[in-house]
Amino acid sequence: MPYPVLPPLPPDSPLGKVLDQPLILGLFLPIHNGGWTMSAYPRATDWTFDYNAALTRQAEALGFDLVFGPAHWLSKGGFGGEIRYRETALDTLMAAAGLAAVTERILLISTVHIFYGPWHPLHLAKFGATLDHMSGGRWGLNVVTGFRKDEWSMFGQQQPDHDRRYELADEYVSLLQQLWAGEEDLDYHSAQWTLSKAFVTPKPRYGRPIIVSATSSAAGIAQAVRQADLIFVTSPAGASFDAAIEALPGITRQVREAAAAIGRNVRILVNPMIIARDTEAEAHGVYQEILRQADHGAVDGFFHTHATGDSRSWRGHQRDERIVGGNIQLVGTPEQITGQILRLKAIGCDGLQLCFVDYEPELAYFGERILPLLKQAGLRL
Repeated sequence: MPYPVLPPLPPDSPLGKVLDQPLILGLFLPIHNGGWTMSAYPRATDWTFDYNAALTRQAEALGFDLVFGPAHWLSKGGFGGEIRYRETALDTLMAAAGLAAVTERILLISTVHIFYGPWHPLHLAKFGATLDHMSGGRWGLNVVTGFRKDEWSMFGQQQPDHDRRYELADEYVSLLQQLWAGEEDLDYHSAQWTLSKAFVTPKPRYGRPIIVSATSSAAGIAQAVRQADLIFVTSPAGASFDAAIEALPGITRQVREAAAAIGRNVRILVNPMIIARDTEAEAHGVYQEILRQADHGAVDGFFHTHATGDSRSWRGHQRDERIVGGNIQLVGTPEQITGQILRLKAIGCDGLQLCFVDYEPELAYFGERILPLLKQAGLRL
């Protein structure tokens, strides 16, 4: 059955203010060991809360709009290799609660597999309302449905079909919204969920938290344009800039047309890995050194694990691209990377969720050398 579409957040909400930016800037936090790079390349990137809190404050000081934490459920050893890639990871809800206390303006997005356990909508509505209250309306939920069968089995569950998961997500987010907005008890019964005299307080400050979705499939896009404010898309052609810039317009067009058909305006974000240096040769030298020190056990484990799932994203990514990380890779001088970002904006990308190899110094370099160029180009106010 069709469920009501998500109502817009008001212009004076934290998200409403972010949407005034010509280009949204986010930071993909490395809340798991290894970050996005499956390599022994030396770096100080760390999974700990203190490190990620410092990064978040650094991003906030630079004027970034949001930070975002991924979620993984992995067995001992993570994806494998010498670095035991992503074996250790923070929980995104708990991390956001901690970050709310040490930040003032930046949006805090938590990734949650809403069906694992399963999460009852009443639980997540209560937790989300509390995080919204703690953060002053800055908290958001990245709704993911779980594409890997091994994650489902970790919780003793069978994975529903791909498209069916997005139908269920539509119902789930609708229930969250009813609980956040409702001024009376909610009685509800379906094949999936039952609520009797359910009620949630405190009410979110601006009516509801921010909702995010990451998808590139037809079913995922159809659900996301109904029930999300921000939609992350991936390049199906791989992470090289030339391949991605050719493939992404078809996806951004599909998202915009689907949203317009139901009277909604969503924002589209992508996830670039930034490797910026003073010279092009130096930047590409770093890229090659990352590959030279690749942890091939981690890469094999990553590809094997993802091959068991049914995600429609990432399928065109090559081995070297996954070693370095990022859905799109921007490599070069500050001027070259600014030009690439302008091209991403021109093909319909409203924002960037950035990742780096060595986060703290590279984020500082981005702020010093690239951010002023983005402002000159009119991409940042």
